[in-house]
Amino acid sequence: MLVDQRRESILEVVESKGYVSLQALVDEVGASESTVRRDLEYLGRIGQIRRTRGGAAYVGESLTGFDDRRGRATDEKQRIGRTAAGLIESGETVILDGGTSTLEVARHLGGKNLQVVTNSLPTANLLVGASNIELVYLGGYVYPKTGVALGSLTVEALKGIHARRLVMSVGGITEAGLFNSNSLLVETERQMMEAADEVIVVADSGKLGHSELAHLCRLEGVDRMVVDTGITDEWKEIVREHGIELIIAT
Repeated sequence: MLVDQRRESILEVVESKGYVSLQALVDEVGASESTVRRDLEYLGRIGQIRRTRGGAAYVGESLTGFDDRRGRATDEKQRIGRTAAGLIESGETVILDGGTSTLEVARHLGGKNLQVVTNSLPTANLLVGASNIELVYLGGYVYPKTGVALGSLTVEALKGIHARRLVMSVGGITEAGLFNSNSLLVETERQMMEAADEVIVVADSGKLGHSELAHLCRLEGVDRMVVDTGITDEWKEIVREHGIELIIAT
């Protein structure tokens, strides 16, 4: 089992139970006690779990599936989606990454003649009937939690794509850069960034200061960032210091 897969499995077990002993995690993931200890130390450092005597307790962001997260779409995400969609002009080719924030962007593309490239089944299902949208769906392994295609097949498909803009969401943002939940997703998103002239990140302010399992890129790789009004003055300064155009959705 790859390290990211093992750590994600550990997170899922700890999240579902609230607290898990070290020995139970060793039995669950089939790794050595020393390996699981190192994984727990890492997950503790990034704030997903709290190490306890003999085990771990869950304190991080929920790993619930896409349908659950979509049902909790906030007014902030809807405003972010509308604002980001306003940056896209008719006639463009746009890559839309998977996620609840980018799905909100897709909902606000009505009336624009676009070519949309996506690896997200929920986004494809939303746009497939739109007469003004030419839809390109990227195949590959579909991650069941999110309905997003990723991995080597998706990366290869992206190598033949060029787009004016990429609109993407992430699992976390720190001063070290952007993060997401697994290495296959990050590999796919890096190729998306290579394929686009401009990278727009859509993120609710709760993602700021929070990391995830896999590092995607440095902040300098982003051209624009659309966030809600919950962003702090400190983060406004950090974003602008890295040359990113900050757009606050109101």
